[in-house]
Amino acid sequence: MQVEMLTVPDCPNGPVLRERLTLALAGRTDVELAEHVIDDQAEAEQRGMHGSPTLLVDGRDPFAAPGGAISVSCRLYRGVDGRVGGAPSVEELRQVLGTPDTGGADRAAGRAGRGRLAPIEGGLRAVQQAVLRSFATTGAPPEQPALEEAADPFAVPAARVLAELAAEDFLTLDDTGRIQAAYPFSVTATEHVVQIGDGPTVWSMCAIDALGIPVMLGADAVITSTDPVTNDPVRVEFTGGRATWQPDTAVVYYGARPGTGPAAAMCCGYLRFFTDRATAERWTGQHADISGAVLDQAEAERLGADIFGPLLAAPAQ
Repeated sequence: MQVEMLTVPDCPNGPVLRERLTLALAGRTDVELAEHVIDDQAEAEQRGMHGSPTLLVDGRDPFAAPGGAISVSCRLYRGVDGRVGGAPSVEELRQVLGTPDTGGADRAAGRAGRGRLAPIEGGLRAVQQAVLRSFATTGAPPEQPALEEAADPFAVPAARVLAELAAEDFLTLDDTGRIQAAYPFSVTATEHVVQIGDGPTVWSMCAIDALGIPVMLGADAVITSTDPVTNDPVRVEFTGGRATWQPDTAVVYYGARPGTGPAAAMCCGYLRFFTDRATAERWTGQHADISGAVLDQAEAERLGADIFGPLLAAPAQ
């Protein structure tokens, strides 16, 4: 199967579709995924682009309305729930790609496929990015004055913005309103430790979050974790944008348990590094309440990059 993404230059919904495709295609080895940037009407007509982003499956647009116009304009999609967004949902993509449902595991990595980049409105993105930059430079969330400074241009109290970010699962708060996690970072210790270049050592919420940190920051990093079956170490070193895994057989399990709630509660404990596929499958066999898939190194790296790569690159306003 050949799958193509067509986008205009700097399309804000291109990364959204790419992330959802990564989730929908997890574990598939029979798919060739290509991306094409289209900047003129003639090429749009040649390739069959019905707005940006467009998805082609074996040369056909499964979401195009009959008689839909060829265009290089922004494209919106209406889901089965009536909501309008910049890309089809993960579930809709699985249907057109013939990919089995992973039992809700996509919640772990991207808010049910809706991505981790907060909206610009109401200062949500500005405060989110202020929080992420603080973790990246100090290893901890920002103090209240810095949060107020980020929210001030939007004329809203920082506490209100944090509450909205928590409600939409961009971060988590404790009972006093203090930040406990801001995906991909955790305030409290986890088994996933990331040394950021010459910067601080931080904890990540899960294996995918750890893999996203170097890409998000454009920095070298060393990730260390532990196989929960053998207690053997897993190490991933990012240098110049390339990752080296030890052992070279290491994989990531990507799963979730049934129910609803923030990823921190429902999923993060089930996105873990393993020394090889056999130990990952042994571990999942001991946890009948979870569902998901074993990702190889390239799949895991791509998922981390697609989810977290855009978070600090996108403008805050």
